[in-house]
Amino acid sequence: MPHNDEPPVTLRIFGKQSRFLREQREMTRRELAGLIPYSESLIAMVERGERPPKPGYVDAVDQALGANGVLRVLIPDVAEKHHPAWAEEYVNLQAEALALHVYSTHFLHGLLQTEDYARAVFRSVRPSMEDEEIERSVQARLATQSLLTRKPACRMTFVLEEPVLQRKIGGPAVWEGELRNLLKLSELHNIQLQVMPLARETHAGMDGPMTLLETPDHHTIGYVEGHRGSYFLTEPDDVSVMSHVYGTLRSQALDAEASRDLIHRLLTGDARA
Repeated sequence: MPHNDEPPVTLRIFGKQSRFLREQREMTRRELAGLIPYSESLIAMVERGERPPKPGYVDAVDQALGANGVLRVLIPDVAEKHHPAWAEEYVNLQAEALALHVYSTHFLHGLLQTEDYARAVFRSVRPSMEDEEIERSVQARLATQSLLTRKPACRMTFVLEEPVLQRKIGGPAVWEGELRNLLKLSELHNIQLQVMPLARETHAGMDGPMTLLETPDHHTIGYVEGHRGSYFLTEPDDVSVMSHVYGTLRSQALDAEASRDLIHRLLTGDARA
């Protein structure tokens, strides 16, 4: 599958068109920001195709630039979706997966997040997201969690770095609720959680987080996320390496019972937190 770092073509076209109209009127981004209820930085991101514009933004810019509907007509093609365009393909594949294997290093995978934890994660995103955008993203994330109890069941394993569990994203109450959620999820027959302890002196995960996903036709693909997008790995050699790394990570991590015990001790204050 192709690398998905590039912004969607529709967003790039809209961005170039809106920038062209602005420059034709010899107007700076700062001057445009003074005419509409949106920031200069947001205008820059939209013009580069990095942020999908809301319909209100398109209307405001169309009017401010005297575009006479040239931009407004593109709303159906560029309207913001629940998931970033570069993640849509992964979300669809995940919903149909026979098996999912995840290594997390900075925060919990979306399938493991409570509503409050997910909201805190999106509030941490920079550039900052608007409140409405955050709530749509939270609800979209929660919708993916139907996979946890889907029938037939999806087989899932998660290797979590210990600092992921110690990091109190959203504050103590949100953190405690998330730990309780992990203990509850660990009781599901199709889910296995393992913690990679800080005390571990050898570590196979130096290349960072990753996901392995088994499709309905029994093909395994790799998925890696980055700052500006994501990409799939489908070549057998690449998938083989990722599978080897993940297998080693699982052998280095605490087993499921010890991991559950660590989570419980973090929750009760009997372990470093």
